[in-house]
Amino acid sequence: MDFTKRDTRAPEGFFDAEAAGLRWLGEAHGARVVTVRDVGPHHITLERLQTHPPTVSEAEEFGRALAQTHAAGADAWGAPPPGSGDGGFIGPLPQANLPCARWGVFYAHHRVRPFLEQAVERGAVDSAGRQVIERVCERLENGDFDDDSAPARIHGDLWSGNVITTPGRWTMIDPSAHGGHRITDLAMLSLFGNAHLGATFAAYAEAAALEPNWRALIPLHQLHPLLVHAVLFRAGYGASAVAAAEAYA
Repeated sequence: MDFTKRDTRAPEGFFDAEAAGLRWLGEAHGARVVTVRDVGPHHITLERLQTHPPTVSEAEEFGRALAQTHAAGADAWGAPPPGSGDGGFIGPLPQANLPCARWGVFYAHHRVRPFLEQAVERGAVDSAGRQVIERVCERLENGDFDDDSAPARIHGDLWSGNVITTPGRWTMIDPSAHGGHRITDLAMLSLFGNAHLGATFAAYAEAAALEPNWRALIPLHQLHPLLVHAVLFRAGYGASAVAAAEAYA
């Protein structure tokens, strides 16, 4: 039996973007993604998944498979999945998927600044915190955190709730897929934790030949989702975003 999500209030293109992201990630033949059965303006129908207790070997397999997904690449930083247009979503919130020449410019312009403005409007980030995050955006725009990696094919919202522990191979759902930095997905996994995360990270780092100091950049890549949570929930997420930014300001 399949599973259908329905929302008559969904913004235009919401379910199309989800379906396009799942198909694009699936075409990488890396980490498993849920199969799309049908999609329409107000619904998406997916295969129904069965879960079981996660194992270390599956966590390792997921790390290697995720590295393969990322290695499939994207046309540019911020490039949307084919067929999705440039209007993506993170949870219920819209965000732009617009190609940029450098990661830092994309991340500052289309991930951090838009949600910083919304968090300030909601009172989740004060003026002092805003200045800290603005300084990080300036460094991003200046290329201080750019490296020689190519745009990866990333899930974009890879928190633990979007990794289903299906038997044998874990399955990704509900993406915010785009051409991004591979550490972004790892940072999302780290934000709320995941089963046997250390095993996943070790397998990923070996498969992708990550640089030894990659963990030092995790808070930078968590800045975007923390601001998203500040907009949606407040509840201290704004302060957490500022704290994450302080190491890079």
